[in-house]
Amino acid sequence: MPRHEWAELPAGVRAAIEFRTGPVVSALSSPAGRNSELSVRVSTRDGQVLFCKGVRIAEEERARMHRHEARIAPYLPRIAPALLWSIEADGWLINGFEHVEGRFADLSPGSPDLPRLATAIDDFTAEAEAVLRHAPEDIAPSLVERWADLAAWRSLARESASELDAWERFYLHSLISWEHMALPLVDGTAVCHADLHELNILVGEEVRVIDWAWSRRAAPFVDLAILVTRLIAAGHTPRAAEAWAGDLRAWKRASVDAITACAVALLGVWEHELREEPGPQFPPLTDAARAWVQFRVCSTD
Repeated sequence: MPRHEWAELPAGVRAAIEFRTGPVVSALSSPAGRNSELSVRVSTRDGQVLFCKGVRIAEEERARMHRHEARIAPYLPRIAPALLWSIEADGWLINGFEHVEGRFADLSPGSPDLPRLATAIDDFTAEAEAVLRHAPEDIAPSLVERWADLAAWRSLARESASELDAWERFYLHSLISWEHMALPLVDGTAVCHADLHELNILVGEEVRVIDWAWSRRAAPFVDLAILVTRLIAAGHTPRAAEAWAGDLRAWKRASVDAITACAVALLGVWEHELREEPGPQFPPLTDAARAWVQFRVCSTD
């Protein structure tokens, strides 16, 4: 998606933002983020610093994601940056957030970020079920409904079986069964970020998690399962990645079958997305997810 600089925004959009912020004196674009056409750190004349991101409303799917994030943000706990305002002007949707100082998380083996991340995510997942009790019933779409509609492994078996890894082809019927089993096991009433990776985790004085546009309703261990896959992609063995999660409350509450089924479902989703919307992020992610599923499925045979 093309990225726009502050000066490239229509004058009406800049005026609408400055109505909320006061005169902008500098705007530094962020290189991260695939779903925003604008992603800038804005400084104002009175010394305020905030983060603005947005998209043209004509980009319907991405505009829907930004609206969802703006709607759920007021209910999220401290780990998420506070939403300051959301505006629509001259065909653009822009969300303004509290600016969070920090660098992207280092998920590699031995990283000093890992214990801090474990504490922060453990605290978040402990709060995650309470978040939605005070929010509108429809504020967080169901992850289970999305996975059920996608039926990734059945779709792959029907349309792309010959393209799958040899191990996946051999175990395809088992993977379909695990995916079906996953649906009730990952269902829940917690808010899940559902897209945790190093570029969505900022480490500074605190550990903060940004970009909640994909957030869903599910069991709280789902975010841990996603992070385990990211740790494997960052160089951890599946055993070491699971050990990182092993003492966290949501992980200990999940059954062995629930974790295995979730791992299989995640691999199916990412294999499906690799074929539907190819991007450089998917091959290493599917490789990591496959390594984790092999570790779990083969150990349960």
